[in-house]
Amino acid sequence: MTVRKNQANLTADEKRRLVAALLELKRSGRYDDFVRIHNDFIVGDTDNGERTGHRSPSFLPWHRRFLLEFEAALQEVDASVALPYWDWTTDRTPRASLWAPDFLGGTGRSLDGRVMDGPFAASTGNWPINIRVDGRTYLRRSLGSGGRPLPTRAEVESVLAIETYDMPPWNSGSDGFRNHLEGWRGVNLHNRVHVWVGGQMATGVSPNDPVFWLHHAYVDKLWSQWQRRHPNSPYLPATGTPNVVHLNGTMKPWNNVRPAELLDHTRHYTFDVA
Repeated sequence: MTVRKNQANLTADEKRRLVAALLELKRSGRYDDFVRIHNDFIVGDTDNGERTGHRSPSFLPWHRRFLLEFEAALQEVDASVALPYWDWTTDRTPRASLWAPDFLGGTGRSLDGRVMDGPFAASTGNWPINIRVDGRTYLRRSLGSGGRPLPTRAEVESVLAIETYDMPPWNSGSDGFRNHLEGWRGVNLHNRVHVWVGGQMATGVSPNDPVFWLHHAYVDKLWSQWQRRHPNSPYLPATGTPNVVHLNGTMKPWNNVRPAELLDHTRHYTFDVA
């Protein structure tokens, strides 16, 4: 059984193996396939039209499946690798361990946001940005950008306390747990972290930054915590609803993958701390 650990607790060898697997997926071209898929859904998901990966109830099961597919690709390179999670309520500054040169590298330079250290810096030649929104071919970050700090534990707790999973109009205007976690309403958790990192993370091609996976692994962990706190609060909508994926609806781009099959993460992995 795969165990997803807090990135702060990874050993030096676990960091090295994860980085090596990421670099191999990039070298083979498989990494960019994931960036392309994510960007296609960011562009295609709209409040008033069909929406699957974002702005919709299936935001959480869609990303759970997306992470599972990516984790499986990593494990084809190195079976010992698991996706770690970044608890941004604790590791809240650009000086946190995940931004060290031996792991993800730090913020970008002020001139153009170019990341200058770590294994994904442009100078290594190992991390070209091929799926992009502009002509810049290097990894960019601006840690602490966006004008708001990372979410606090108290803010997370306020969202975990919300009892209903989702509700009409099933988009970025909805109330409910999913939308407060996704960040279109309320204290804004998930979206705010993307903006705080900046660079590609603030765009539809956010998986270009490897921190994307650690961020979403934590969002996924928060969903699992909410599920335990509210065992009688189901995924909604339960039945057919225009433009969104109901409990037993099919989630693109996969064939016959339904939210119902992704509600129990323990079929696939556990977390080091529940």
